[in-house]
Amino acid sequence: MRTIFTTGQVAKICKVAPRTVSKWFDSGRLRGYRIPGSQDRRIPREHLIRFLKEHGMPLGELEDEAMGKLLLVGIEGPIRTMLGEVLPLEDFKLESASSGFEAGIQAESLHPDGVIIDFAMGRNEALMIAQNLRKNADYNDTVLVGLISDDDSASGFDRTLFNETFRKPFDIALLAERVRTLVNRKKTLA
Repeated sequence: MRTIFTTGQVAKICKVAPRTVSKWFDSGRLRGYRIPGSQDRRIPREHLIRFLKEHGMPLGELEDEAMGKLLLVGIEGPIRTMLGEVLPLEDFKLESASSGFEAGIQAESLHPDGVIIDFAMGRNEALMIAQNLRKNADYNDTVLVGLISDDDSASGFDRTLFNETFRKPFDIALLAERVRTLVNRKKTLA
């Protein structure tokens, strides 16, 4: 995953001439930096993605990097629908799984940035999914969020498996904002 681009690489992504990219850079519309002692320009990935989004340009090969991928496990219709409404489709791709087995298959194909697990599917199954994800090195930095009830809170469990837990009932907008913050932080550090 490339983090710094040359003007030529940006030109290929945007399907424009390298000179056009240089003009964007020189005018300050596309942020980046010059190599010391040279006229060569470099554009960091996050500045390129921001520029493309601001100007309504297709993200092309950067689309997978720019979009947050969330796996919703055991989350029933109303919460899933509300999450879809508050997390914009241009920023997040949402996939669902109803069981631990399905969650494993979805995680392998999606490689999610975040997984939200509803304990309503069963406390033991929810914890098993979280433990299996944490055991796998591919998911060490995946954001895990647990949706728990008062019963789950009362019976202690290892909360260190999760980046965040929300006790029902909760504000769906607050959940969405917290997930957005955690996923964006993960993507910035990646």
